[in-house]
Amino acid sequence: MRILFVTHAEKTHFFSMVPLAWALRTAGHEVRIATQPDMARAVTEAGLTAVPLGSDHRWKQVMEANQDEGWPARVAEAVTHSADLGHDELLRFFDETTTRYFRTVNNDEFLDALVDYSRQWKPDLIVWEQFTWAGAVAAHVTGAAHARMLWGADVVTRSRNDFLAHLAERPQDQRVDPLRDWLTEALARHGAAYDETVANGQWTIDPTPPSHRIDNGLPVVGVRYVPYNGQAELDDWLAAEPARTRVAVTAGISVRGYFGFDMFGIGALQAFAGLDIELIATLRPGPGESVDMAPRNATVVDFVPMHALLPTCSAVIHIGGAGVQSTAAYYGVPQLILPGLWDTLVRGELLERSGAGISLPVDQLTPERVRDSLVRLLEDPAFREGAAALREDVLSAPSPNEVVPVLEELTARHRTTG
Repeated sequence: MRILFVTHAEKTHFFSMVPLAWALRTAGHEVRIATQPDMARAVTEAGLTAVPLGSDHRWKQVMEANQDEGWPARVAEAVTHSADLGHDELLRFFDETTTRYFRTVNNDEFLDALVDYSRQWKPDLIVWEQFTWAGAVAAHVTGAAHARMLWGADVVTRSRNDFLAHLAERPQDQRVDPLRDWLTEALARHGAAYDETVANGQWTIDPTPPSHRIDNGLPVVGVRYVPYNGQAELDDWLAAEPARTRVAVTAGISVRGYFGFDMFGIGALQAFAGLDIELIATLRPGPGESVDMAPRNATVVDFVPMHALLPTCSAVIHIGGAGVQSTAAYYGVPQLILPGLWDTLVRGELLERSGAGISLPVDQLTPERVRDSLVRLLEDPAFREGAAALREDVLSAPSPNEVVPVLEELTARHRTTG
């Protein structure tokens, strides 16, 4: 088969797709990765074939131009508590998010070039990153089977289901659906009509732990999360046994890719000063900061791949990045999450429910609470037991290699080409 993975230029979202792309490649299928030009290098560094198309998105510029400081809080509320919100709140969420984010990362130049390329290359299956609806449009236009691939909790679909339930109760002439309207417009440019599989995929590929999946009533293929952190060269110190209890602190790599620094200040590490631990902080100093602001028990490094660092750690502190959380779950490492954006509150709640960590929302943070939570995480054996159980849950899902026959069968059933 010809299989086209599609993602906008966001490395961490792409990284979650790499193991499945390689599983399909080693099964003998022809695999290519369609993305925007800025991410072609990350694709080729993963040993895969990049197809750069259209122009890069301007999400950074949109964020910088957006002066609505309340928007992130509204987004978090909509994806966390959509069942408690009414029609107007959910309409505002989908209107703002479609306009500012979804349409921005799926810019017309990329979407139209992807449709043209798909018509020329004729993939049998398109696997699209959960926010890269350009892939769903291209598949719908060309008749390829298509699957939406998640990297975090499926909160947008849950919010959409709640929104559609409200919409059905309104008069026909008042049923405004921003996501559907945008996708209908994009499809019409290429002679196709909308149906709900364009929003959700013909099926969903979900790499979250089985116990953490959100049931939205859609067909789902579960797959085991396998850590991939990009191209890396490991230092010698990672091979040595830590002299003291080691704790990782990280803010991931997404935000620094836009602004050049992390959403976790070097000075905040002072909360852990005096603890008998070794802190490894993968942080990049922000404006006015330097590594000299870290306490003596901390080593600040620009980057260490989590799949190499976390197996040496007794705990990890992070801001809820899906890749870090999934990698820690894979290795059975207790987690302290400081959530606040997008689906991080939802995933923090799921983590606490599993007994594998503590979630401290950013609006509740004080240095004392963070310090006390870390001490509790390290001293209470229940968290190690919960993390070990979560690891078993992760490993209970079929590996990427094991789901290849399932994807082959689904592709044969759903494609209308060839």
